[in-house]
Order: sequence, then structure tokens, then C-alpha cells
Amino acid sequence: MKTIGDNMKTIGFIGLGVMGRSMAANIKKAGYDLRIYTRRKATAGDLIADGATWCDTVAGLASGCDAIITIVGYPQDVEEVYCGKGGLLESAGQGTILIDMTTSSPSLALRIYTAAKKKGIAALDAPVSGGDVGAKNGTLSIMIGGDKSSFETALPLFESMGKNIVYQGKAGAGQHCKASNQIAIASTMMGVVEAIRYAEEAGLDPRTVLTSIESGGAGSWSLSNLAPRMLDGNFEPGFFVKHFLKDMKIALDSSAELGFNPQGLVLAEKLYQKIADAGDGDKGTQVLYKYC
Repeated sequence: MKTIGDNMKTIGFIGLGVMGRSMAANIKKAGYDLRIYTRRKATAGDLIADGATWCDTVAGLASGCDAIITIVGYPQDVEEVYCGKGGLLESAGQGTILIDMTTSSPSLALRIYTAAKKKGIAALDAPVSGGDVGAKNGTLSIMIGGDKSSFETALPLFESMGKNIVYQGKAGAGQHCKASNQIAIASTMMGVVEAIRYAEEAGLDPRTVLTSIESGGAGSWSLSNLAPRMLDGNFEPGFFVKHFLKDMKIALDSSAELGFNPQGLVLAEKLYQKIADAGDGDKGTQVLYKYC
């Protein structure tokens, strides 16, 4: 069990999706007092049974928390939770650390940080990578932006959810790092699918091919973890296509602001938009295999 500092005992958690549920469970397992809020209480049943406290509003959750973690769907959801009436910026007490682990806009992260600082509240942007497997196993890669002192205070909390925990720099830096991550994944997913399809067209057993290429120069998390799901016909989400599209659009918008043209990302976004338009937006990103 993690050693918990005197200033970090009660943790609020908002967003119990595919990844958030496991992340919250790991925080509870680490010995923290966990308070949770989601739009539907039924989704929190297992955590409540395990001792978490249910709160029926964001403002109700914010009262008495040392840190509050959010991992919701889209930037507009982040804005509502933080900036809306009864939101975290209005309801959290001075000294609270707000940690947004949603993949969201770097500019929104900076805006939240600035508004929070004026109220004596700390804010970190800390998006994650590692999918449902990393969330369940507590091995997520976590990239953090904000004040370094706040990062250091929250480090034991991050350690309950991840293994590769890196402070990236000022507010927004975590989101910029996640954009880089998603740009890399976007082109990698196209390569993984084409490699498997090529092996099949050549009359090879793609599983046997995987045993050769996943440990060599072509090796990647996507190749080792998602290619077997493709071959099993398992397209259930570890990470939704619709959320990947959201991430890619954030990266494209940020790239435009920087004057950068990521050509591989542009192509991947077009391919995944076709998948969403065909009705598979709620499938996992490995469903690209069906369309190549």
C-alpha cells in the first residue's frame, strides 16, 4: 500500500468510463478515501460496494477533497465540469489540486490553470496512455503539465494509477505531450493493420508473423496488444474510435496553431472518420482492420 501524506487523503473522482473505473478502483486500493460522481449512479455500484462515497453533484464532491481527478469524454465536458455553474472552479476549496486526466485541449488546460490559480487552487493537466489494460493494471503512462510543486505533491496519487509518470512542464504541456502520443499512435495503427493484411495476402499465418515482428524493430504496444484482438475479431473498445477521433482533431487543431502539418495524422483522421460514419464509432480503434 502507498504511503499517504497528511495533505493527500481524500480524493474526488469524476468519470467512470472504460479507463476511469479502473483508475478509481486503484486509487481506492491504494488506501485513499474516495469520493465519486458520475451522471448515472448505477455505473459506480461496484466502487460504492467497495467503500467509495457517492456524491450526487460536482459541488457536493468538491467539498472536503484534497485532490479531484476528472477523466471525461470531450473538451466540452471538461469545460462544463470545471467552468459551469456549480463546477469545480466555483466549488473546490483553496489548496485543492484539480487534476484533469481527460485528453483535452492544451489551450483549455491553460485557461483552467489560470482561473484556478486566481482562486488559490492548483490545476494539473495529466492525460494518460495505456488503454484499458494499463488502467486496470495501474501501469498507465501519465504526462503532466502545471506547477512542479503541485506535481510533486500529487506524485503518490499518480503512482497508484501509473508507472511511467513524467512532468512535462508548464500548464498545457501534458496535453501537448498527449497530442504527440496520439500522432504517433495514429500512424502506427495504420502500419499495424497493413502489416497484418499483407501477411494474410501473402498466405502467411499472421499470428506466426507476429511472433517474429513484435520483438524486432517493428515492435509497438499496438502491435502486441491490438493485433491479436484484430485477429480474434474482437473489436470491443479498450479505446473508442469516437474518442480517438476527438484526440486526433485536438492534435490537428493544435498543429494548425503551431503552423505544423502532420500528414500521417491527416490521413489517419480521414480513415477513422469513415469508420465512425459507417456506424462503428463505439468500437475499439483496432476495428480499422475491418476497413482495410
